[in-house]
Formats: sequence, C-alpha cells, structure tokens
Amino acid sequence: MGVTLGVADSYAFARGDQIVTSTGQKAQLARPLDFLVVSDHSDAMGVVDQLIRGNPTLMQSSELEALRADLTSGGTGTIEAVQVITAVLIDENYTGPLLNQDVMRSVWEDYVETADQYNNPGHFTAMIGYEWTPTQSGDKLHRNVLYRDGAESARQMMPFTANKSINPQDLWRWMQRYEDTTGGKVLALAHNGNLSNGKMFPVETNPNTGAPIDEDYVRTRARWEPLFEVTQIKGDSESHPALSPDDEFADFETWDRGNASLAGLKTPEMLPYEYAREALKNGLKLEQQLGENPYQFGMVGSTDTHTGLATADENYFFGKFIHEEPVADRMHTPMVRSGAENLWHTWEMSSSGYAAVWAKENTREALWDAMQRREVYATTGPRMTVRFFGGWTLSQDDASFQKLATTGYARGVPMGGTLQPADGASAPGFLVGALKDPMSGHLDRIQIIKGWLDADGNTQEKIFNVAWSDPEQRKMTPEGQLTPVGNTVNIAEATWRNTIGDAELVGYWQDPEFDAALPAVYYARVIEIPTPRWTAYDAKHFGDNPEPGIKMTLQERAYTSPIWYSPKIDTPRSELP
Repeated sequence: MGVTLGVADSYAFARGDQIVTSTGQKAQLARPLDFLVVSDHSDAMGVVDQLIRGNPTLMQSSELEALRADLTSGGTGTIEAVQVITAVLIDENYTGPLLNQDVMRSVWEDYVETADQYNNPGHFTAMIGYEWTPTQSGDKLHRNVLYRDGAESARQMMPFTANKSINPQDLWRWMQRYEDTTGGKVLALAHNGNLSNGKMFPVETNPNTGAPIDEDYVRTRARWEPLFEVTQIKGDSESHPALSPDDEFADFETWDRGNASLAGLKTPEMLPYEYAREALKNGLKLEQQLGENPYQFGMVGSTDTHTGLATADENYFFGKFIHEEPVADRMHTPMVRSGAENLWHTWEMSSSGYAAVWAKENTREALWDAMQRREVYATTGPRMTVRFFGGWTLSQDDASFQKLATTGYARGVPMGGTLQPADGASAPGFLVGALKDPMSGHLDRIQIIKGWLDADGNTQEKIFNVAWSDPEQRKMTPEGQLTPVGNTVNIAEATWRNTIGDAELVGYWQDPEFDAALPAVYYARVIEIPTPRWTAYDAKHFGDNPEPGIKMTLQERAYTSPIWYSPKIDTPRSELP
C-alpha cells in the first residue's frame, strides 16, 4: 500500500524516536508506548513488499513480473493488482509463486530478529505477533496471534495463513502444534467484530463450517482466545444502540458496515453476533448449555493502522493508510475499491485505541501472562488509569485509592477474574476507580454494566452509574439516570476546558438485584467529558470545512475486562488432569 517504513521503524517510533513517515513527514510520539506488537498479515508475509522491490527469486516468475508492473503503475492497475493478490490469499487451492515459502521464511526470520533487537526488558517490550487474515466475502474474522517467546522459539514454525484455512478452529490447532513443538506459548485475540457480517460470536452454528457449535468449539475457543479487541480504528465493538436502546452511551464510533468489502449496510440479525456485550451475555448461555464459556474474554484496544505508526491520540491521528496521513481535507478522502458502491471516507475512522495491561514488569513474559489472565483493559485513546475488583467482603470503607488495589487483591479478584459462590454472602461487591489522563479530559462517570441469564435462560443487561463527577450538582434519579456532565468544547478552536468533571473517581457498588442461582458478568466503563475529535483538530489545523453530519466531538472512554460470577464451583486447578 505504499508504506516505506519497516518493522524497525515501527518499534523505534513506538519507543519515542523521531522517524520520517512514508509521506515524508517527521513524526514523534509526545509520550512513548511501553510495548508494541507489529502484527503483519501472515498470508504472503512480506512477499508483496519484496515483489515491489524486485526480489530476484520472485522475478523468476513472469506472472509476478507482470503483477509487479501493475503494482508500481500508480493507476487503476494498482487496484486490480491488489484485488488479484487478495483473491489469491483466500484461495485454499492456490499454490502459485506468490506464496514463495523461501521469501516468506526469510521475512519472518528477519521480523523476529528485529523484535529481539528492539526488545528492552523493563523499558520497552517488542512483542512478537502476526495477524491471521481470513477475508472471505470481506468478513472480518481476523485474529492477532501473540507470542510469549522470543525469536529462538518463534522462528521454528511459520505463521498460520488463511490460504491454508479460514476456519478459526484450524488456527487453534496450529497454536496447539506450536506449543507442542517449541515449548513456547501463544494466545489469540479477535478484532473488528463490528465488521464480521454477524459471524464473530456464533451461538448456534459455526459460520465457517456450517456445523453446530459444540463442546469442542467452546472449549478450544475459551482455551486460545482470552482477549477481544473491543475498540480500534475501524470503529467500536462494545455495544450498539439497536442492541442496547436504554444505553445512552451505546452509539460511540459506530461503523455500520456489514463487512470490509463494503458490500452493504448491516442487517439487524447480524448485530447480536458482532458486539462484545452481547457476546459476554451469550457466553453465559453457552456455558450453561455446553459446559464452557467461549466468550470469557478480556477487553483491549489497539490501532490496526497500516502505516507503520501506532497513534491513537485525537490530536495526533495519522490515519489507517498512508494517503490518510495528515494533509488538508483528508477527512473527506474516500477509500475507493473497484466495483464498490458504498465507499467509506476517512472521517469515519476512529482514532483508537490502546491496550492497558496490569503487569508486574514490562517484559514479554509478564505482559503475556497478564493478557492470559485477562487483567487488561481497553481505552479509546486517553491513558486513564483504571482499577476494578470484585469480592464478597468488600465494602464502602475500602473505596479509596490509597488501599483500592491492596484490598482488592487481598479480598477479591481483579478484572478478568471469576467469583464463585460464598457461604453466607448476600451479594458481590465491586471496587472501581479511575484517574484521568493528565493530557486529556476530566472524568464524567464510572458505570458498571451487568449481564446475566434470568430464570428462563434469557439474557438480560442493566447499566448502573456508580461514581460521577460534581455529585453536589448532579443527583441520580430513582430510575438511576444522571444529568449530562455538560460540554466545554470550542469546535472552531479545537479546545476544551476542564472546568467540569473530576480528575479522579472511585466507588463501591453492590449488586442490588443479585440472585446466587443465576450466572452473571460485570464490567466497568469509564467515560470522559466531551473533548474535540480528530476531525476538529484537522479542521482547525488545515482550515478544512467539514460536511454536516461529521462528528466533531466525542466522549472518550475505557472498558475494563469483566468479572464473572459462576453459580457452579470449579474444580481447583491443582486437581485438574
């Protein structure tokens, strides 16, 4: 796609170095990242780049020589060449020269060696990973595979490709083979459920095989996919207003396309199988039916940019593709695909997101272990600090930042954990706290979202406001509603004032409707006051004139990994076979 940056540039940028982008702009993060995964697409990994560079091995094929000429033409031939390549990559019967194993292996070995070179334990973690990219009909069923290991283990097996299979169960089998072969460890996280054409979180039938969802499916998915990417550049996948009509914050960065091929808008029947909240509730139902919860996942954010730059700040948005890097009027730039009737524009993109990890140290092993136990949370860009604990003996007296974590770990479970029945306990209590990002907006409120199965086996949900800013002025109604926090954004100047909201919020909440016989899931959502969206910063900086309907403000947020309540008592892990 014209990117001139390499893997080393991506790591250097993430750790805080200044680089020159593919469009010749100097770029440097104001605040470096702690870790980065460069998750390149596994199919024909690096081959297209090598093709454009005229790799002699590839140029032995006249077919690839012609393809290179199209790719470098800069005209309509470029689009057609990309379509040819995409078609090849999802054809399980293709065995042609584009899938040159020698070139792919050399690229993979160079990638893992580069990751090891940039990995600096305790300071900056370069985590190895790749993206498995099944794209049949444009449905986004992609998974990012993350390694706990370094180059020595990772190089022993080539990444799994969609050319071999578009069935996630085959990816999970590959992951098992990797661990058996190398002694290493891997996990997977799915992303862009909102663009999966209703196939990301199946409940009855596996959309890839047509087979019923059975014990093997739920068990293996639960084993290999402890995370879900709930927010990223192609929209937010937490909830949808049609699924949660009583949730006033559900319509956030909603991207209502059916899939990535732009084949049309969503249909209502797709929605329940695309969004995290619905999946969390359906997971309770599947566990009751099949004995395992396949959707017991933690929530993270990431960027999914294709520029080599990981940027999620609204005032520092570099777009998804290089033609969307900062330039006048880019918000109106269409993404053109030959034959597509429904084009999308850059303004639809979201400047999101980040993965926050509660790890004991900044190393591959500690970060991976925290991801595996789901002690993670997602933000849409700001770097707010969020804690969430649940337990049977927690109380209002514990709701202070000074002892929140100490008490939560000692007498409860952190985000990502499971509460099991406790003798004599009336209802679980939850401690939740958030500190604002010092370079972003104040906090509006903290909510706890509860999902559960009722006595008839139907899924239910309810949103509870737990802590909020300006409590003297903003009182909660008997129905649990709060007045809006207000809005200080000056759109013309792309500024806001932190004269509303609070810098920190902390609270204790006990479920007032708890039934010990019914499984439930709880997660916290932290919401900021309104601030300018990246489109407002563009309009101010470039003097652009946004079209009516383009969003200019937003309320950034964080989503914690859930805490589950299970009525059944699990076998202690030490007693498992």
